[in-house]
Amino acid sequence: MNLPNKLTVLRLVMVPVFFIAFSLPTWFGEATRTISIILMLICYVTAELSDFLDGKIARKYKLVTDLGKVMDPFADTLSHLTFFVCFYGSGIMPGLALIIIMWREFSILFLRMLMMGKGKAVAANIWGKSKTFLYAVTSILSIVFLVASHFFAGSWVGIYKIVLDIFFYLAAAASLLSFLTYVKAILDSKALSGMTR
Repeated sequence: MNLPNKLTVLRLVMVPVFFIAFSLPTWFGEATRTISIILMLICYVTAELSDFLDGKIARKYKLVTDLGKVMDPFADTLSHLTFFVCFYGSGIMPGLALIIIMWREFSILFLRMLMMGKGKAVAANIWGKSKTFLYAVTSILSIVFLVASHFFAGSWVGIYKIVLDIFFYLAAAASLLSFLTYVKAILDSKALSGMTR
Protein backbone atom coordinates (compact mmCIF):
# COMPACT_ATOMS: atom_id res chain seq x y z
CA MET A 1 0.00 0.00 0.00
CA ASN A 2 1.47 3.34 -1.03
CA LEU A 3 1.69 6.52 1.10
CA PRO A 4 -1.46 8.27 -0.20
CA ASN A 5 -3.55 5.18 0.54
CA LYS A 6 -2.01 4.90 4.01
CA LEU A 7 -3.04 8.51 4.63
CA THR A 8 -6.57 7.65 3.50
CA VAL A 9 -6.61 4.73 5.95
CA LEU A 10 -5.48 7.14 8.68
CA ARG A 11 -8.48 9.33 7.83
CA LEU A 12 -10.77 6.32 8.11
CA VAL A 13 -9.31 5.53 11.54
CA MET A 14 -9.83 9.14 12.71
CA VAL A 15 -13.56 9.00 11.93
CA PRO A 16 -14.66 6.56 14.69
CA VAL A 17 -12.16 8.16 17.09
CA PHE A 18 -13.82 11.55 16.44
CA PHE A 19 -17.23 10.02 17.16
CA ILE A 20 -15.97 8.43 20.39
CA ALA A 21 -14.38 11.74 21.45
CA PHE A 22 -17.63 13.58 20.70
CA SER A 23 -19.63 11.04 22.73
CA LEU A 24 -17.43 11.07 25.86
CA PRO A 25 -19.53 13.66 27.77
CA THR A 26 -22.70 11.68 26.99
CA TRP A 27 -21.18 8.41 28.12
CA PHE A 28 -19.09 9.59 31.09
CA GLY A 29 -20.47 13.01 32.08
CA GLU A 30 -19.51 16.67 31.67
CA ALA A 31 -16.19 16.13 33.46
CA THR A 32 -14.87 14.70 30.18
CA ARG A 33 -15.96 17.70 28.06
CA THR A 34 -12.52 19.32 27.86
CA ILE A 35 -10.71 16.13 26.86
CA SER A 36 -13.55 15.47 24.39
CA ILE A 37 -12.99 18.84 22.71
CA ILE A 38 -9.21 18.37 22.55
CA LEU A 39 -9.56 14.90 20.99
CA MET A 40 -12.15 16.15 18.49
CA LEU A 41 -9.79 18.93 17.40
CA ILE A 42 -6.89 16.49 16.98
CA CYS A 43 -9.02 14.02 15.00
CA TYR A 44 -10.52 16.70 12.77
CA VAL A 45 -7.20 18.36 11.95
CA THR A 46 -5.56 14.97 11.31
CA ALA A 47 -8.41 13.86 9.03
CA GLU A 48 -8.44 17.08 7.00
CA LEU A 49 -4.66 17.24 6.72
CA SER A 50 -4.46 13.62 5.54
CA ASP A 51 -7.22 14.34 3.01
CA PHE A 52 -5.23 17.27 1.62
CA LEU A 53 -1.93 15.38 1.53
CA ASP A 54 -3.09 12.07 0.06
CA GLY A 55 -4.47 13.66 -3.10
CA LYS A 56 -1.54 16.05 -3.48
CA ILE A 57 1.07 13.28 -3.09
CA ALA A 58 -0.83 10.85 -5.34
CA ARG A 59 -1.05 13.37 -8.19
CA LYS A 60 2.46 14.78 -7.83
CA TYR A 61 4.24 11.41 -7.73
CA LYS A 62 1.77 9.54 -9.96
CA LEU A 63 0.70 7.18 -7.17
CA VAL A 64 -2.98 7.07 -8.13
CA THR A 65 -4.28 3.50 -7.70
CA ASP A 66 -7.61 1.72 -8.25
CA LEU A 67 -7.87 1.23 -4.49
CA GLY A 68 -7.25 4.92 -3.89
CA LYS A 69 -9.92 5.93 -6.43
CA VAL A 70 -12.50 3.96 -4.45
CA MET A 71 -11.23 4.47 -0.91
CA ASP A 72 -10.67 8.26 -1.04
CA PRO A 73 -14.27 9.29 -1.87
CA PHE A 74 -15.54 6.67 0.60
CA ALA A 75 -13.33 8.17 3.34
CA ASP A 76 -14.55 11.66 2.42
CA THR A 77 -18.19 10.61 2.67
CA LEU A 78 -17.71 8.69 5.90
CA SER A 79 -15.81 11.52 7.59
CA HIS A 80 -18.15 14.33 6.54
CA LEU A 81 -21.29 12.41 7.45
CA THR A 82 -19.83 11.46 10.83
CA PHE A 83 -18.93 15.10 11.55
CA PHE A 84 -22.39 16.29 10.51
CA VAL A 85 -24.26 13.63 12.49
CA CYS A 86 -22.26 14.69 15.56
CA PHE A 87 -23.04 18.36 14.90
CA TYR A 88 -26.72 17.51 14.50
CA GLY A 89 -26.60 15.49 17.72
CA SER A 90 -25.16 18.49 19.55
CA GLY A 91 -28.05 20.66 18.29
CA ILE A 92 -26.04 22.95 16.02
CA MET A 93 -26.90 21.48 12.60
CA PRO A 94 -30.42 21.82 11.12
CA GLY A 95 -32.05 18.48 10.43
CA LEU A 96 -33.10 19.46 6.89
CA ALA A 97 -29.51 20.31 5.93
CA LEU A 98 -28.33 16.95 7.30
CA ILE A 99 -30.99 15.02 5.35
CA ILE A 100 -30.13 16.80 2.06
CA ILE A 101 -26.40 16.19 2.53
CA MET A 102 -26.88 12.51 3.49
CA TRP A 103 -29.16 11.96 0.49
CA ARG A 104 -26.61 13.58 -1.83
CA GLU A 105 -23.61 11.67 -0.47
CA PHE A 106 -25.22 8.23 -0.67
CA SER A 107 -26.67 8.99 -4.11
CA ILE A 108 -23.34 10.15 -5.52
CA LEU A 109 -21.62 7.02 -4.18
CA PHE A 110 -24.20 4.92 -6.02
CA LEU A 111 -23.63 6.89 -9.24
CA ARG A 112 -19.86 6.52 -8.90
CA MET A 113 -20.24 2.74 -8.58
CA LEU A 114 -22.37 2.65 -11.73
CA MET A 115 -19.86 4.77 -13.65
CA MET A 116 -16.89 2.74 -12.44
CA GLY A 117 -18.66 -0.37 -13.70
CA LYS A 118 -18.60 1.29 -17.12
CA GLY A 119 -14.97 2.35 -16.74
CA LYS A 120 -15.96 6.02 -16.61
CA ALA A 121 -15.06 8.71 -14.08
CA VAL A 122 -17.49 11.28 -12.72
CA ALA A 123 -15.87 14.62 -13.58
CA ALA A 124 -15.62 17.32 -10.92
CA ASN A 125 -17.69 20.48 -11.31
CA ILE A 126 -17.76 23.93 -9.74
CA TRP A 127 -20.61 22.98 -7.41
CA GLY A 128 -18.72 19.91 -6.22
CA LYS A 129 -15.72 22.08 -5.38
CA SER A 130 -17.99 24.63 -3.68
CA LYS A 131 -19.57 21.82 -1.69
CA THR A 132 -16.17 20.56 -0.51
CA PHE A 133 -15.14 24.09 0.50
CA LEU A 134 -18.41 24.72 2.36
CA TYR A 135 -18.24 21.33 4.12
CA ALA A 136 -14.77 22.25 5.41
CA VAL A 137 -15.70 25.81 6.45
CA THR A 138 -18.92 24.66 8.15
CA SER A 139 -17.10 21.89 10.02
CA ILE A 140 -14.42 24.31 11.24
CA LEU A 141 -17.05 26.86 12.32
CA SER A 142 -18.96 24.10 14.13
CA ILE A 143 -15.93 22.90 16.06
CA VAL A 144 -15.01 26.50 16.95
CA PHE A 145 -18.58 26.94 18.21
CA LEU A 146 -18.41 23.78 20.33
CA VAL A 147 -15.08 24.90 21.83
CA ALA A 148 -15.97 28.56 22.35
CA SER A 149 -19.47 27.96 23.74
CA HIS A 150 -18.01 25.56 26.31
CA PHE A 151 -15.42 28.03 27.60
CA PHE A 152 -17.02 31.42 26.81
CA ALA A 153 -20.79 31.57 27.21
CA GLY A 154 -22.46 34.84 26.23
CA SER A 155 -24.85 36.71 23.95
CA TRP A 156 -22.61 36.00 20.94
CA VAL A 157 -23.86 32.39 20.90
CA GLY A 158 -27.23 33.25 19.33
CA ILE A 159 -25.69 35.36 16.55
CA TYR A 160 -23.01 32.74 15.82
CA LYS A 161 -25.70 30.05 15.65
CA ILE A 162 -27.60 32.03 12.98
CA VAL A 163 -24.39 32.39 10.92
CA LEU A 164 -23.74 28.66 11.37
CA ASP A 165 -27.25 27.78 10.15
CA ILE A 166 -26.67 29.88 7.02
CA PHE A 167 -23.44 28.00 6.27
CA PHE A 168 -25.11 24.62 6.84
CA TYR A 169 -27.87 25.50 4.37
CA LEU A 170 -25.34 26.85 1.86
CA ALA A 171 -23.41 23.55 2.14
CA ALA A 172 -26.64 21.60 1.64
CA ALA A 173 -27.59 23.71 -1.39
CA ALA A 174 -24.14 23.31 -2.97
CA SER A 175 -24.26 19.55 -2.36
CA LEU A 176 -27.66 19.28 -4.03
CA LEU A 177 -26.63 21.42 -7.01
CA SER A 178 -23.42 19.43 -7.47
CA PHE A 179 -25.42 16.20 -7.50
CA LEU A 180 -27.89 17.54 -10.09
CA THR A 181 -24.94 18.71 -12.22
CA TYR A 182 -23.39 15.21 -12.01
CA VAL A 183 -26.68 13.61 -13.02
CA LYS A 184 -27.07 15.96 -16.01
CA ALA A 185 -23.48 15.28 -17.15
CA ILE A 186 -24.04 11.52 -16.93
CA LEU A 187 -27.34 11.71 -18.83
CA ASP A 188 -25.78 13.91 -21.51
CA SER A 189 -22.83 11.51 -21.92
CA LYS A 190 -25.21 8.53 -22.30
CA ALA A 191 -22.56 6.50 -20.44
CA LEU A 192 -25.21 4.32 -18.80
CA SER A 193 -27.50 3.97 -21.82
CA GLY A 194 -26.29 0.45 -22.59
CA MET A 195 -26.76 -0.86 -19.06
CA THR A 196 -28.95 -3.96 -18.85
CA ARG A 197 -32.03 -3.58 -16.67
